[in-house]
Amino acid sequence: MANSLKCDLCPKPATVHLTQIVNNKIHKVDLCEACAQAKGVTDPSGFSLADLLLKASLNPEPSGDVRCKACGFTQQDFKKSGRFGCPSCYEFFGDTLEPMLDTMHKGVAHTGKVPQRALERRSHYERLTQLETDLDQAIKAERYEDAARYRDELQQVRESSGPKNAGAAE
Repeated sequence: MANSLKCDLCPKPATVHLTQIVNNKIHKVDLCEACAQAKGVTDPSGFSLADLLLKASLNPEPSGDVRCKACGFTQQDFKKSGRFGCPSCYEFFGDTLEPMLDTMHKGVAHTGKVPQRALERRSHYERLTQLETDLDQAIKAERYEDAARYRDELQQVRESSGPKNAGAAE
């Protein structure tokens, strides 16, 4: 299996994968061998993930006084805590945050997850709905052989899910 992750600091393939837990939050960084040595990550006592992330992606203006307009949080505050001060910080620092998130995740927008059972229920419901629609259209078009086939298939689909869902309805 090939390593598809790229270094967070350069375009080389990542070979060093770091995970740091700060305040019950997991932060991950992927680095190539050269960047890992350059950042001194071989010395765990002197390594801070927030420092690395800031050096890699947040470039403060020369004044260093960039502040969120809602809460006054600065990039230095983020560097110290590894967290932003309010929801507005994500918008205010968004231009510098997006490239960092893009290298860590498959995208910059949270898409969430759907439980497997919910997907199965939705798929089952969609199949029933499609069969009922096909049955109605076949009857209206007087295609009775097709209608009988849809009716039988509809009955099979309902029976195959009947006993499992009967207890859930009670």
